[in-house]
Amino acid sequence: MEFGIHLPHVGPFTTPEAISGVARKAEELGYHSLWVSDHIITPRKIDSPYPGGRYRVQPEWPFLEPVSTLLYAAATTKRVRLGTSVLVITQRQPVILAKQLATLDFLSGGRLIFGAGAGWMKEEFQALNVPIANHGPRMAEYLEVIRRCWTEDDPSFDGRYYKLGDVGFYPKPVQKPHPPIWVGGFADGALRRVAQYGDAWHAGGTPEMLSQGYAKVKQYAKEYGRDPDSIALTLRGDGIGRGEPAQTIEELRPYKDAGVSMVMLTFIGPNADAVGEKMTAFMRDVAPKV
Repeated sequence: MEFGIHLPHVGPFTTPEAISGVARKAEELGYHSLWVSDHIITPRKIDSPYPGGRYRVQPEWPFLEPVSTLLYAAATTKRVRLGTSVLVITQRQPVILAKQLATLDFLSGGRLIFGAGAGWMKEEFQALNVPIANHGPRMAEYLEVIRRCWTEDDPSFDGRYYKLGDVGFYPKPVQKPHPPIWVGGFADGALRRVAQYGDAWHAGGTPEMLSQGYAKVKQYAKEYGRDPDSIALTLRGDGIGRGEPAQTIEELRPYKDAGVSMVMLTFIGPNADAVGEKMTAFMRDVAPKV
């Protein structure tokens, strides 16, 4: 099992120094990856149910744009992977997003992990003047557009929600055939998108929930003619790793038994040094024993 670190790009402790300090510390300690979340705005009134509980981000908190944050982290590191957990691609223009992500992969030397989701907060869609209706099928088309831009010499697409003419798109990402695509979401349509497009399912929840969903992903992968074992299971582990080492070890082992191969951790502190101490303790006291 490998471990990634969520960068401090959300909340009151967000600073350039914290982001670069945590990024360099993660690379020094041998963490697998650095991660960012995605919301463009925070509505002051949210009625949409948040997957997994209550949405804790306050409207006044800094919430840095994720791709820009990873570009900054890429410039301060050399080896650690750079991931999105997850980009709400239905709120974005897919060709522009494909260009931004290809640029990140190009400038970082092939370190991008593209985590993608359809979104859940209807108030955010409304504020951005983007329809939330049919956002699942629209996400599937956007993934196809992005993938074609990354892999085809003359990408084109003629779908229900997007049409792309005969264009040139360069540079391509460094990773071939394309950067790994990790798809989020629990709905049946989301699990089918994992099975069709994903190199991993990236989700949060209990080990039991993940086991059940992962079984469906593998079943759907067979229907799409894909090798089920080619799709990994990865965890957005919000809240994991903040207790005593023994407690964290016991918390992680059921996830390992469920097949989770990578866990994204979030450590909170007032600065990079405080977060770095927690990262160091985890790699010393927990990671070798899971």
